[in-house]
Amino acid sequence: MSGKEYVEGVLKTIEKRNPGEIEFQDAVKEVLYSLIPVFDKNPQFIKAGLLERFTEPERLIYFRVPWVDDQGKVQVNRGFRVQFNAAIGPYKGGLRFHPSVNQSIIKFLGFEQILKNSLTGLPIGGGKGGSDFDPKGKSDNEVMRFCQAFMSELYKYIGADIDVPAGDIGVGGREVGYMYGYYNKLKGGSEPGVLTGKGLTFGGSLVRTQATGYGLVYFTEEMLKDHGMSMKDKTVVVSGSGNVAIYAIEKATFFGGKVIACSDSNGYIVDENGINLDVVKEIKEVKRGRIKEYLDKVPGAKYVDGCNGIWSLKCDVALPCATQGEIDEASAKLLVQNGVKAVAEGANMPSTLEAIDVFINNKVLFGPGKAANAGGVACSALEMSQNSMRYSWTFAEVDAKLNDIMVNIYYNSRNTAKEYGYEDNFVVGSNIAGFLKVATAMMAQGVI
Repeated sequence: MSGKEYVEGVLKTIEKRNPGEIEFQDAVKEVLYSLIPVFDKNPQFIKAGLLERFTEPERLIYFRVPWVDDQGKVQVNRGFRVQFNAAIGPYKGGLRFHPSVNQSIIKFLGFEQILKNSLTGLPIGGGKGGSDFDPKGKSDNEVMRFCQAFMSELYKYIGADIDVPAGDIGVGGREVGYMYGYYNKLKGGSEPGVLTGKGLTFGGSLVRTQATGYGLVYFTEEMLKDHGMSMKDKTVVVSGSGNVAIYAIEKATFFGGKVIACSDSNGYIVDENGINLDVVKEIKEVKRGRIKEYLDKVPGAKYVDGCNGIWSLKCDVALPCATQGEIDEASAKLLVQNGVKAVAEGANMPSTLEAIDVFINNKVLFGPGKAANAGGVACSALEMSQNSMRYSWTFAEVDAKLNDIMVNIYYNSRNTAKEYGYEDNFVVGSNIAGFLKVATAMMAQGVI
């Protein structure tokens, strides 16, 4: 059986067994087609039924989350955790609190996490979780009550050597703190390594807040340098204005780029003089406000309703850091038409499959999320290491380790793509590089 026949057979089974789960199906399809040359080269993987196991979660947990709002009304949300693959280490992946969360999205994110975590070179497997709870507009007490209700079920399935959740969309330091505190209350002790993204006073790591955004730019800068360019004097557009976007803007500016736009779910701002990050931080990190408030502080800036129009702006570097599917085929064509040189994903799969094809076919340097935004989970693993040692590294030490990891991810993806005949196709390179490490571990451990 050829690699193509094997992959297409597995994909048909996945579509049949996971009806309606479009996000999960798309994520699997994007990865599996790029693995065809691996199976042609390693027929023993086919005989071992490796893909059938690799694409099926080891465990999928779904649970009810009842909690009481400030008006005394009982609310009921859904909670999820997918423990996808632990061949190279404990399950590791964030928790997302957002109304869009469902089983398909959690499985897609968990599947991507397997490869992303593998690429870091650190011993962590793939998992993901979350709830359709929306923290926006909720009081601190409501968020606390929800987090405690959520953890009252999740705690049964996690642990420092079993499954280590972290933050994601809608889950920041506040939410992690509430969940961590309640986990320890339920367990009757202290287990610092069970959650990452914690506060610095109770086991958190320096640089963890900045890690995904910084790591994204470290990857992008290395990708540009490897092709005779750099971030210096480049015009940059960043979507989003949350944690990832803020620190991508900060590091892109440090490298000499001029970031002219960022967004939130309502619209985007354009500042041709360069985004004033202090203002954005005040709006988003302190006031938890809307990005439109930027206009009150910065004369001459422009605001546009609707967020997708941000990709019509002329730029050299595009860093999508908002959410999945935000760059469609039409947006990708606009970016190419306007001369974009590099696109690197700060969010999880923010570019559709059609958009990715546009970038690759037009020889735009493209850093897929599983490689380019792996800095967050890499720093989470570094936080786990510090927790295990009961020790903390300095900001400079963690930042240097993060930089090294992201540079290594870039060259691992680049070299693997070249080895398999896909030079400068970092989608294929990162998929194959991440898969091979997990596949080798799975083969060594038998059929489990």
